[in-house]
Amino acid sequence: MSDTKDKTVENSADDRGRRRTLIGLVTSDKATKTRRVEIPRQVRHERYGKILHRTTVCVAHDEENISNSGDTVEIVETRPLSKTKNWRIVRVVTKGVSIVSDKKSEKSK
Repeated sequence: MSDTKDKTVENSADDRGRRRTLIGLVTSDKATKTRRVEIPRQVRHERYGKILHRTTVCVAHDEENISNSGDTVEIVETRPLSKTKNWRIVRVVTKGVSIVSDKKSEKSK
């Protein structure tokens, strides 16, 4: 009987499937532990064939507050954490230039 229980546990992990991972740009870090991430994509217009630029906006959870506005991050799909949060930040791919610190340095000059 223990063999059948082990198999069902293994199958349940496989049934969940691979979680989607995306790479996007953090556009807002105003809220604590929450980031707004934009993922750019290109879509061809059905009739005219022109390539249009669209963005998908995802609200992601950032437990350690490791990302800031302007950073490129990798996010992974997760269970719903709130009404709009279904993504979690895995890692910061590249650090962005902080706009706030640049304004402060200009004022000091």
